[in-house]
Amino acid sequence: MFESAELGQRVRNGKFKKRELELRTRLLTLQYRTLELARFPVIIDFAGVDGAGKGTTVNMLNTWMDPRWLRTVGYQAPTNEERDRPRFWRYWRDMPPKGRTGLFLSGRYSRPLLKRVDGELDEVAFDQRLAEIIRFENTLADDGALILKFWMHLGERQQKERLTELSEDPTQSYKVTETDWENHERYADFIEAGEKIITRTNRSHAPWTIVEGTDPNYRHLRVGEVIADELERHLDNNKPSPDTGRGNGRSTGPTVFSSLDLSKTVTSANYKRKLEKRQAQLGELGRRAVDAGQSTVLVFEGPDASGKGGAIRRVVWSLDARAYRVYQFAAPTDVERAQHYLWRFWRRLPRRGHVSVFDRSWYGRVLVERAEGFATEAEWRRAYNEINDFEHQIVDRGILLIKFWLHISKDEQLARFEARETSPYKHWKLTDEDWRNRELWDLYESLGQDVMQYTSTREAPWVLIEGNDKQYARLKVMKAVIDHLEQRLD
Repeated sequence: MFESAELGQRVRNGKFKKRELELRTRLLTLQYRTLELARFPVIIDFAGVDGAGKGTTVNMLNTWMDPRWLRTVGYQAPTNEERDRPRFWRYWRDMPPKGRTGLFLSGRYSRPLLKRVDGELDEVAFDQRLAEIIRFENTLADDGALILKFWMHLGERQQKERLTELSEDPTQSYKVTETDWENHERYADFIEAGEKIITRTNRSHAPWTIVEGTDPNYRHLRVGEVIADELERHLDNNKPSPDTGRGNGRSTGPTVFSSLDLSKTVTSANYKRKLEKRQAQLGELGRRAVDAGQSTVLVFEGPDASGKGGAIRRVVWSLDARAYRVYQFAAPTDVERAQHYLWRFWRRLPRRGHVSVFDRSWYGRVLVERAEGFATEAEWRRAYNEINDFEHQIVDRGILLIKFWLHISKDEQLARFEARETSPYKHWKLTDEDWRNRELWDLYESLGQDVMQYTSTREAPWVLIEGNDKQYARLKVMKAVIDHLEQRLD
């Protein structure tokens, strides 16, 4: 595979300067077109053998292009903060917004490559890691991202010469470490793993380009010209999605919510007694979870006025305020709209021992965005798989994920809306948008049915809460949290 990148290709300085001027003008023009359009991010990854010029090529791109709209990220071993989250948390955190470009060194391929060479990953585990990367890249590409990947290559003899040259140069010897020489001794193992990476993850929407790294002139021009060609093609092919309009949904019919017994209730005396007991249990379990480093994610969905906020307040009452955060989500901000829709949720996943509570969540993509036509049919249809994969990564990291759907009847919602209108401390909760959404009650219920059908998995099931009686609903939510936490901690 790499023989074509060991041909000794070179570009003389005179020819390089001429092509460099043309290329730099072209790259800047395309960069500004991308920035002005602001419809997709550009994600450029650099991998390959040590000494092949990854860093200097990135530096050259920062010279040729406008660095204000570039972000260069070089990864090292994960920090404690990064180890506390799923593996891809730090890559989501560093994603460039639409219109801008990210240059990534030692990115998502580096750790699997090193672990495979070190023997920490067998063939099956290595393939599973690559499958995770493929799903990650599919998610970004489906949302329009331009993904380019460069493998910077040197032959074994060329690498030794390069490392020796750098080591003997007092101004550059700092670039070569003992690890570089150790890796050189395992050159064949790195090449074998690199071939597997490229053959397994080379996709039309995330292609690899193997670049010979011996001559910096050739290397810089090759990388820059590939970026320019692909960026120009992506700009030409990127057209606005058609406006699907409001109410992009499905026909109504019986749903899983139809079988809920919304008449369930609890007396005030029984509620008070059980509330005190369960809050005490939650307080103790919360302390145990902090000590054990057990993280938790709680998701709350359901119709407007279904009691999500009240249930959340009772759950967090006994928890250490330093160990939990409640996030309430509405329409995305301008900053959030410039990213993939999952970006704002990835950033808020908890550290070890902490709790993240989501009042509304990533399910907005297949609920409000689908109903209102803010997401195209292609976008909301693939979102079910993207959400399942996101939740799989949460659970796979050892985080406890509990998803609650609080449901009420249409009549109960009307009663609560009317009560809010006259309440001096609740009237602010009721908006024109709430009344407008109420007109789509049947549609939202059918979309909720799809959510249950496509995203209630064995590792991340939904807990349905009968919510017409607020006190009953709060106790059931707390009991579910207690049961799940006890099972996990024990």
